[in-house]
Amino acid sequence: MGFFEKLKNGLNKTKNAIVGKIDDIIKSFRKVDEELFEELEEALISADIGVYTTEEILDRLRDTVKDKNIKESDEVKDELFKILREMVGDHEPLNLSTKPSVILVIGVNGVGKTTSIGKISAELKSQGKKVVVAAADTFRAAAAEQLTVWCERAGVDIIKQAAGADPASVVYDAIGAVKSRGADVLIIDTAGRLHNKKNLMDELAKIDRVIGRELAGCAKETLLVLDATTGQNAVLQAKEFKEASKITGLVLTKLDGTAKGGIVLSIKQELGIPVKFIGVGEKIDDMKPFDPDEFASALFEKEEI
Repeated sequence: MGFFEKLKNGLNKTKNAIVGKIDDIIKSFRKVDEELFEELEEALISADIGVYTTEEILDRLRDTVKDKNIKESDEVKDELFKILREMVGDHEPLNLSTKPSVILVIGVNGVGKTTSIGKISAELKSQGKKVVVAAADTFRAAAAEQLTVWCERAGVDIIKQAAGADPASVVYDAIGAVKSRGADVLIIDTAGRLHNKKNLMDELAKIDRVIGRELAGCAKETLLVLDATTGQNAVLQAKEFKEASKITGLVLTKLDGTAKGGIVLSIKQELGIPVKFIGVGEKIDDMKPFDPDEFASALFEKEEI
């Protein structure tokens, strides 16, 4: 099964929550009135698109209905899907423009950060890139061991030290390995200590200083890993991390296990942070770069958008 088929299957719950409910609402209304908009509002919020984004969607829809003098509910559905597709956003690939480039990965424990690093490493290797991973989450017990397993599956090198070591020291060693081995990408795992934002900020700042000194001018991405099953809680988490670090992209995991895929829309609208990778399974090849057209096709299949 190709990734698109996995994505389509994985988005079934979200599709039913958004597309299915909208279809049911539209069928039950013959005229376009405020009651219709209220029903649509409830459906969108229940699909975890969020209050702020839902209000923006419906404001745009009301304007379109007024400008085009739309009277039929079916036409409302077509216009709504067009708005939703626009809100998915455009493709924004990783910036890996230098050799080496750096990807810093952050996120709280339990969201799938370690497995995401393994899967992203495998994806980059499949593109012909040589990857080195730095096990700089030295705070969590067994973090390096778990990451080692995933690096072995991906077939990439890992640099690690003993538990409790200075994360910046691990990054320094990893940069040395990247240089000596001629690697294309350094991926850095970090400790997910959001409950103590100052510690997180201090740790990331120290790592940044090492990168700035040893790899001056390199392309750098900071990816935040979020668990899609947590819905709007993931949006709140992203806001918290955004205060602690300059996030350049998001990794959404577990999209196959939730009806809350609508957070793709709310995160983009509320935070302006692009989704760079999505995961729809547990296997090494179940995470791919986010393709908005593919996502929209899987979500709005058989719909005119």
